[in-house]
Amino acid sequence: MVENDRWGTFFAHLVLILGVALVVFPVYVAVIASTHPAGTFVRGVMPLLPGPNALENYRTVIFEGRSRAGTPPIGGMLWNSFVMAMAITLGKLSISLLSAFAIVYFRFPFRMFFFWIIFMTLMLPVEVRIVPTFQVVANLGMLNSFAGLSIPLIASATATFLFRQFFMTVPEELMEAARVDGAGPMKFFKDILLPLSITNIAALFVIMFIYGWNQYLWPLLITTDPKYYTIVMGIQRMVTGGDAEPLWHLVMATVVLAALPPILVILFMQRLFVKGLTETEK
Repeated sequence: MVENDRWGTFFAHLVLILGVALVVFPVYVAVIASTHPAGTFVRGVMPLLPGPNALENYRTVIFEGRSRAGTPPIGGMLWNSFVMAMAITLGKLSISLLSAFAIVYFRFPFRMFFFWIIFMTLMLPVEVRIVPTFQVVANLGMLNSFAGLSIPLIASATATFLFRQFFMTVPEELMEAARVDGAGPMKFFKDILLPLSITNIAALFVIMFIYGWNQYLWPLLITTDPKYYTIVMGIQRMVTGGDAEPLWHLVMATVVLAALPPILVILFMQRLFVKGLTETEK
C-alpha cells in the first residue's frame, strides 16, 4: 500500500507543473509574438502580453505571404502539407496492414526472409537513400507533384512490424470460425482483423500524420514550384529568405498556424491513441 504522504504529493505535483510550464511556455511566447507589430522586436524586448496586431498578422500570412522572401500565402502551403501528410499516412497504413496480414496468415517461400528484409529498412532512413530516391522520382517525372512528395515516403517497416505483432496475438479460433462460416481471406481481414486493429490504426495514424506533416528535407529537394511548397518549407523561407531581417511576428504567426493541424489530430484521436499504445488485451 502507498502511504498518504502530503509532502510527496506536493513535490510530485510541483515537478509536474514545472514540466508542463517548460513545455507550454515556448508555445505561449510564439502565440504572444504573433500578435505584435514588427517594431516590437527591433527593441530586443519580448513582451509577455498580447498585442494589438493579431488579426492583421494572421491575415497577412494567410492571404498575402511575404513576397520578398519568396514565400507565398500559407493557405496553399497548409493545404499541400495536409495532402502530403494524409497521403503518406493512409498509404503507410494500407501497405503495412496488408503486408502484416500476408506475413502472418499466408504460408509462402521465404516469408520470414522478406519480413526481416522489410524490418532492416529501419536502418535506412530517407536521408541515407536520398540521392537514388531523387533520381528515381526525377526519371519518373514526379518532381513538383503530390505523387513525388508522398509516394517515396509511404513504405513503413515500423507499422508492418507492429501490425504483425498484433495479428500474432489474435486467437486462431477466430480464423477457424471464419473459415467454417465460409469467409475468404479478405473477408476475414475486413470483418475481423480491421475492427480489432482500430486502436492500433489510430495510434499509428497520429504518429504518421505528424511524421508526414513535419517533412522538410524531401519536399525541399523535389519542389521548385511555389504551388507545391509545404508549410515547413514556408517557415524556413520566411526566416532565411530575402535580404531583410526576418519578420518575426509573421514567422510566429505562421508557426502557430502550422502547429494547429497536428494538435487537432491529437485532440480528436487522443483516447484511441492512448488506448492503442497501452492496451495489451484485445
